[in-house]
Amino acid sequence: NIKSNAIVVAKDKTLLGMGAGQPSRVVSVELALKRAGEQAKGSVLASDAFFPFTDGPELAISHGIAAIIQPGGSVRDKEVIDVANKHNIAMVFTGARHFRH
Repeated sequence: NIKSNAIVVAKDKTLLGMGAGQPSRVVSVELALKRAGEQAKGSVLASDAFFPFTDGPELAISHGIAAIIQPGGSVRDKEVIDVANKHNIAMVFTGARHFRH
């Protein structure tokens, strides 16, 4: 259980990195990717709330993330989906937020 804006990076049932409690979702992405290091390549990134901008997914993709799981619900969902499609990565929308303060 981590504090929002929560981001986790995982692969093969193993947590590789997490970022949480930041005022910006992209900063949480940066922290999770930094902790995961080179192991981020081919991993999955999950977010407890939607991505309000494309910067978080773009950063994740630049580090080799293979799939993103998020609840969706942003007015910019189409832009975020377009980024995933452009880079041929899977993006799953759960429809359920787990945002906590």
